[in-house]
Formats: sequence, C-alpha cells, structure tokens
Amino acid sequence: MPRYDRFYSTLVRGIKASDIRELLKIVEKGGVISLAGGLPDPSTFPREAIAEISREVVEKYGEKALQYSPTRGVSYFLESLRRFAGEIGVSVADSDGLMATVGSQEALYLVGAAFLDPGDYVVTEEPAYLGAIQAFRMRGARFLTVPIDEDGMRTDILEEMLRRARSEGLVDRIKMIYTVPTCNNPSGTTLPGDRRRHLLELASEYDLLVVEDDPYSFIAFEQRDVKPLKTLDGEGRVIYMSTFSKILAPGLRLGWVAGPEELISKMELVKQNIDLHTPSLTQYIAAEAINRGVIRSHLPRIREVYRRKRDIMLKALEGYMPPGVRWTKPVGGMFVWVWFPEEVNSRKLLERAVEKGVVFVPGDAFYPNGGGENTARLNFSYPSPEELREGVRRLAEALKEMLASSRG
Repeated sequence: MPRYDRFYSTLVRGIKASDIRELLKIVEKGGVISLAGGLPDPSTFPREAIAEISREVVEKYGEKALQYSPTRGVSYFLESLRRFAGEIGVSVADSDGLMATVGSQEALYLVGAAFLDPGDYVVTEEPAYLGAIQAFRMRGARFLTVPIDEDGMRTDILEEMLRRARSEGLVDRIKMIYTVPTCNNPSGTTLPGDRRRHLLELASEYDLLVVEDDPYSFIAFEQRDVKPLKTLDGEGRVIYMSTFSKILAPGLRLGWVAGPEELISKMELVKQNIDLHTPSLTQYIAAEAINRGVIRSHLPRIREVYRRKRDIMLKALEGYMPPGVRWTKPVGGMFVWVWFPEEVNSRKLLERAVEKGVVFVPGDAFYPNGGGENTARLNFSYPSPEELREGVRRLAEALKEMLASSRG
C-alpha cells in the first residue's frame, strides 16, 4: 500500500478541517440541538415556485440552460441581476464588471487567487468570517485584525493600525480590507454609516482594495440607515459579492460579484481555470425567479421568520444565562455573538455542552491570529423555536456548571 502522505501538496498539508463541518457530524448522529451551522430555515425556500420555474426553464431555454455558457455568466441572468441589485440598493455601475459564481465562497477564492501572494496582508474584523479566513490563508495571506464592538469594526483602531503599518514600512504588503459590514457573520453586528465612510476614506488614503461580502443585508429585519460600501465607492475600490443562498436556496450554489471591470476580468481568468463557468441551469432559474418577482415577494416572509427566531434566542439568553455573559443584538442575518466570562474556554465549554445535547461554534475559530477563547457564535436561523429555547437552556446549564467548578 502506498504511503499517501508523500503525495500531498504543501497547500493540502496546511489545510485544517472546518470546525463547523466537524460539528455537523456530531449533529447528524441525532439527539443534539445545533446552534452551530449557518443553515437557512428550509421553510423559507420557495419550493413550489422553484419547481415550476425549473420545469419551464428546461422546456423554454433547455438548449441554452443545459449547455456550457460564458465564464462571466449567462447574459440573461446578468441583465436580470443588474436590475435586481439596483432595486435592493446595490448600484452596479455600467463601468463595473459583473460575474456569476458558484456561491460567494468561490468569489472569495477568486479574490484570493487573483490578488494575493504569499506573505500579503489582509485586514479583517476580529472575529472574521471563517470561510474568508480559509480562502485567503490558502493563498499564504497573513492577517491584520481589527476588534469589534456592538457596531462592528472599530475603524478608529483600523486607522491607528494602518498608520503604524506605514511607519514600519509594512503598508505596501497590505492588499485589501475584507469586511461583512451588514449583519456580520459571525458577530451579527452592522457597521454604521459614519464608520463605512471612514473605512472607505482609509482605503483611499492607504491605496487598498475593499472586499465587501454581503449575504445578509437582503434579510435584515430591522431598518438601518446604511448603504452598501459599493454604493459609496467613488474611486472603484470595492469588490462586492453576494449570494442567492439566503434569499432563494443554497442548493442552487449561485453567487455573484461586482466591481471594477479590470479587477473582475482578472477573477474571470482564474475562474476559467477552476470550473469554466457557473452552472447555466441555476442561472436561468434565478433569472426567472427575479423577473417573476418570486424573490422580491418572498423576502418579507424570510425577514419575519428570522426576526421571530432572533427574538426567541435573545429572550432565552436573557432568561437563562448567568451574570457576566453578554451578546450582540443583530438587526438581521443569522447569528448572535456571545462573550462569556474571561475564565471560560469555549472549547472546553463545548465538551460539556455536547454532553447536554447542544453544540455551538467556539469563537476562536473566527480569530485568524488567535484569541477569542471565551467567545462563541450561535445560530438562530435553522433551529425550531422550541430547539432555540431548549438549546440555550442546555448551553446555560453547561456554562453554570463550568463556572461553579472553576470558582470552587
């Protein structure tokens, strides 16, 4: 039998399994409430509409929908998407490039492959989206992290960090700022307008790209007077990406990216070498869902479902958690971020929680440079209302036992 490890690339040797995917294996065994994954509520999928559209797409567009298509995307989908984006507040200028991707995770990989070399720096929130950390780390990127508060990234600290990097001669190795400014994953925070403008001012001053990852603003259930960074970008610095996973169905694996044409064309070259193009069939299905008003009419229901579940989780946290625990109060999205007392290690807490029949994601997974050992991400979108209440109760019980034993 061959010794397989000698065949592994340096890249594969450095990849670690996703904490979230590993936790899902525990959930699959049954009897465990998951507050871990970021799965949409299946009841929000417009299944009947998708079934009808799928059949009609094959009948009407089958010759094209079942065929290869351009790497950039099916023109019918891109034209529909450009109109749809404008309707929901994301202005895609005529000078911008637009490209369909296999989910927003592929868009992150394309950004990393097109613009990052080993040793380059990416600025992120702390905590940051795990999928982005993994995609950029595969390119050998290093991270400069900016702490958050209840309003997201502290751009005042970002300014100090960039000033220090310039004085140390490091700033030329910083390529981009990556951010999920609205209903952040994992923290649930939303960056206010003044910080958004400040972030773009700093990007201009230090000549950086801004990668805006925006899966959640379409399902924000409380209004905030904030605009996507993309719409505030007067210099062509923002690469904007989003997905249909949260507003249609994740199984379609359909995302999109918009930005300066020159930058999108480089990402297109990378994509040609990965998968040739995004599936034509899903693009036609999404285009029809847009043009028939399926998504637009369905969004209010998604927002109401998640608002109700958010409220249930927040009420449960308030009712069950011991003193010294605090958490964010998201205006949308799928996640609540929790800070436990300093002496709590969330990975050890997870061991106790599994024994109680509940799992969550330890927060240190979202800290690319280490830290966050006393934090956690909780998901409210997927569990039922009953599971949310019981899951938080079990977690609080495990935490109280842990604190009692540590404090003697």
